[in-house]
Formats: sequence, C-alpha cells, structure tokens
Amino acid sequence: MMMMVRMRSRRRHAALTLIELLVVMVILVILAGSITFYVANKADQARVSRAKSDLQTLSTALEAYNNAMAEFPTTEQGLKALFAPEGLDSDKQAKWRAGGGPFLQRKNFNDPWGHEYQYVCPGPDGHDYDIRCVGADGKAGGTSAKDQDISVWDLDGAKK
Repeated sequence: MMMMVRMRSRRRHAALTLIELLVVMVILVILAGSITFYVANKADQARVSRAKSDLQTLSTALEAYNNAMAEFPTTEQGLKALFAPEGLDSDKQAKWRAGGGPFLQRKNFNDPWGHEYQYVCPGPDGHDYDIRCVGADGKAGGTSAKDQDISVWDLDGAKK
C-alpha cells in the first residue's frame, strides 16, 4: 500500500500542471511575436535599400544615355529609352546604337513594392531629370520609412 502512494506521488510531481504549460506557451508566443516583428522590420529596410540601389543604377544608365545622345530621354520616352530606341528617328536610333545602347538590360522598372519608378525630365530644383520611388503605399508623400518617397537626388553621395 505504501508503495502505491509513493508511485502516485511521484507521478504527480513528474507531470506538468496546466498553469506551467500555459506559462511556457505564453513565453513562446511572446518570443515568436518579437522575432516576427524584427524580421518584418528588416524586410522593409531591405526593400528601401534595394530601391535606393535601383535609383543609382537607373541614374548611371541615364548619364550613359546622355553621354551618347547629348540629351536625356524625355518624360514621354521615359526609362524605356534606356533599353530600346523606339520613338526615335533613324539618325537618333543609329546614334543610340553607336553610343552603346542598350544602356540597361532590365526592362522592368518596378520598385520593390511593385510600383513603377517615376521619371521626369527636366527634374525639379534645376536638375536635368528626377527618378522617384513612391514607397510601399504607392502614393506621393508618406510618413513612415517604408512609405516615404525616395528621389535619386536624396541619396547619399548624389550630385547636388
């Protein structure tokens, strides 16, 4: 009889109580939530970095276009003028090809959020052109880091 009481007592002490299980589950949920928040924040930062890198690449291609053609593409021609001489007369098409065109291999001009980069020529504040990313919300302006507009002229090291 004494032996059975001891075995039951050991079983009770060896098992986890419902409260202990709930405490462990709450701790795991808190950890999972904080890790998810951290990873989501890093993904947004990576998209902003990629958009800035894309703007630098497009700016370099536009400068190469300008060196070959002695002008920047018009707003109507847009960034598509960097990879295809469509809409140019035959003399300018020949100049485009002789100058090194295509100046960009990529034909997709979408930012990391799927919106098209906005190109205007001439640009604001006396710049020859402007390339802009409208951010995650797809609208001009924005208050959070992922929603703010990014202009090629706002980048570190950009020509002012």
